[in-house]
Amino acid sequence: MSVFATLVEQLADLLRPLFGLSAAAAAIIAFTALVRLLVHPLSRAAARGQKARAALQPRIAELRRKHGKNPEKLQKAVMELHAEEKVSPLSGCLPSLLQLPAFFLLYHLFSSGSIGGEPNALLTHRLLDAPLGGRWADALDDGGMFGGAGLVYLGLFAVVAVVAYFSYRLSRRMTAASAAMAATAGTGAGADPQVPGAAAMGGVMKVMPFMSFFTLVTVAVVPLAAALYVVTSTTWSVVERSVLYR
Repeated sequence: MSVFATLVEQLADLLRPLFGLSAAAAAIIAFTALVRLLVHPLSRAAARGQKARAALQPRIAELRRKHGKNPEKLQKAVMELHAEEKVSPLSGCLPSLLQLPAFFLLYHLFSSGSIGGEPNALLTHRLLDAPLGGRWADALDDGGMFGGAGLVYLGLFAVVAVVAYFSYRLSRRMTAASAAMAATAGTGAGADPQVPGAAAMGGVMKVMPFMSFFTLVTVAVVPLAAALYVVTSTTWSVVERSVLYR
């Protein structure tokens, strides 16, 4: 914690000539971009994996026609096909899972009154009129919705709403394309129970169009620093998915 706090402080000092008192907020956004750049190769691999899984649908349909009366043999054949093509049904979850430690680190860093036995100096940093360690409830108590801190949160909520809308449209388009390809291949619109993890992934795909709207709740209840991480990462995800899955 103390090492990470020092890194954030140093990055904020580096950005202070450009961003002034909001340099720590800019440092968090830069940190988020760095995390996303590190995870980007996995995101590209996940995109390739999804395209590969879609390309396998005709071959899976052929296996179903061949082994339809023997579920165990069908499942084994499908597993062997995925292993042969080096396709993992759950590869798309890795980029999101690997970002969780960074989020929780920021959450705890800006929720702690002290670090290493010393007062947490990061709590003195602000984004305009909103302290990075504060929450939306604190902003409402200090000036109300249209006070200085409240306006910062209204701006974040507006960004999240726009990003959520585009994410919703993108997810619906991807889901519709997957369903159409599955129907063309003769596998039906639902997840293939013979594919390891397919049922779980099918459930994720159904709720994915609505996941971005939950970001609004997250932004409202976590410290502002963690909310900046979430908003920046969510925006990055939508832009990245629109490029990788076009």
